[in-house]
Amino acid sequence: MAKQFVVQLKNEPGAMASLAEALAASGVDLRAIGGGSLGDSGHVIMTTADDDAAAAVLDEKGYTYIEGEAILAEVDDRPGGMARLARELADAGVNIYGHLFLGRWGDSATFTFVVDDPEKARPILERKDV
Repeated sequence: MAKQFVVQLKNEPGAMASLAEALAASGVDLRAIGGGSLGDSGHVIMTTADDDAAAAVLDEKGYTYIEGEAILAEVDDRPGGMARLARELADAGVNIYGHLFLGRWGDSATFTFVVDDPEKARPILERKDV
């Protein structure tokens, strides 16, 4: 089962470079990555080819991170598609830790999500008509 990592970074030059270099030095291949920053902090959301090795690097280097199951979801590719999905998760009491955009196919956009309660989220995220 693939994992998704949400990694806290400082919002400063070199923060992303240091993380990427540490992963590369251990032979960890990044499969998908996204993120952002505001103020003093930022984050990276990523999937890798080797979850155990990625977690070992993050632990060894002292990163603060969340590791969770990457749940695949198709969202209507139109205004309100993500709003409906996010509201359903919120109404079910599920917190979204991170999500990655994977691409658009037909009338859908595909994402992976990492959440605080995968069992509650899975029936919502895995529906094809969201």
